[in-house]
Amino acid sequence: MNTYNPKPEHQFTFGLWTVGSRGRDPFGSEVRESKTPAELVYLLGEVGAYGVNFHDNDLIPIDATPAEAESIKKAFRQALASTGLVVPMATTNLFSDPVFKDGAFTSNDPKVRAYARQKTMKSIDLGVEFGAKVYVFWGGREGVETDSSKSAVEAIKRTREALNFFCEYALDRKYDLKFALEAKPNEPRGDIYNPTTGHMLAFIETLDHPEMVGVNPEVAHEHMAGLNFMHGVAQAWEAGKLFHIDLNDQYPGRYDQDLRFGSRDLKAAFYLVKFLEDVKYNGSRHFDAHAYRTEDYEGVKDFARGCMRTYLILKEKAAQFNADAEVQALLAEINADDGAMAPFLGKYTPEKAAALKEHAFDRVAIAQPGRKYERLDQLTIDILTGTR
Repeated sequence: MNTYNPKPEHQFTFGLWTVGSRGRDPFGSEVRESKTPAELVYLLGEVGAYGVNFHDNDLIPIDATPAEAESIKKAFRQALASTGLVVPMATTNLFSDPVFKDGAFTSNDPKVRAYARQKTMKSIDLGVEFGAKVYVFWGGREGVETDSSKSAVEAIKRTREALNFFCEYALDRKYDLKFALEAKPNEPRGDIYNPTTGHMLAFIETLDHPEMVGVNPEVAHEHMAGLNFMHGVAQAWEAGKLFHIDLNDQYPGRYDQDLRFGSRDLKAAFYLVKFLEDVKYNGSRHFDAHAYRTEDYEGVKDFARGCMRTYLILKEKAAQFNADAEVQALLAEINADDGAMAPFLGKYTPEKAAALKEHAFDRVAIAQPGRKYERLDQLTIDILTGTR
């Protein structure tokens, strides 16, 4: 029987901040003791993860001395070697410290903007030191509570200038690195700039080196905006910009919950996994989620195992969907094409346009057949519930 055990080829990763979350929320203090980065690597090794990702200050505290930083890195490096885990992605914390209360790259204070660049360059160096190939930018404080405070156009320009700067920095240092932008509509700011994956994709095309920059869409962030996450992922994939992905779960319209992957909307998670597997996405499957506040570290392990197990179950269900004869027969019928419209479709020509304008369509007859989507959707439910 398939026990859904994670393997390195699945590329399942977790952030230090995910399994290292101590369960604090706006109404309650921490419920779990602190663990060192090295200890968290060993925890991830125990549950079968492939890799670990980090913000700069997840690994090294913002006020650490050089000697303390070296000691932490030594222990972290040893843990990686002992467990076989890798570091595919790194990022910068530009949201926790009070200096970033009005943003980092978009702050109205030029000293803050300059410090944010310095901190990010050092963080990029740190990520590359541990082998990261993707570097994520999440602008958690890049926004406003009142539009009186900041020009949205100026914020776009400041963000563009910063990203152009980091692209040139990576090129100058000859880093083998790609950048991925992560969108979120709100929280912790009232409104965050570039709030969806679609906004990010449009912004990337205005950069000096768009080929170096893609997106890191997150389930919860798009669901917070009431959007279909898989559609955003598909758009990013089709554009060649799906450089990384954050998997979790979320109730639409609520605060950023970072629930265990697939624990809330199993059907949406299924379509997402099916898409990633069908297109043979070859990047990390990164779980940016947190265990419930009710859990101790054994519960954190249960959480991490659950994320990976659910993905593998849904991967199996996707393969079942693709192999199901009735499902595939329905899809073939739904997508049937006798070729009669071929002269009118495809690339524009003047002759094609003229012929199409003259063609007589029987719109009443065309509208008559049912599409059988209800039957197809129920077959999907039967597969997901194990009744088929």
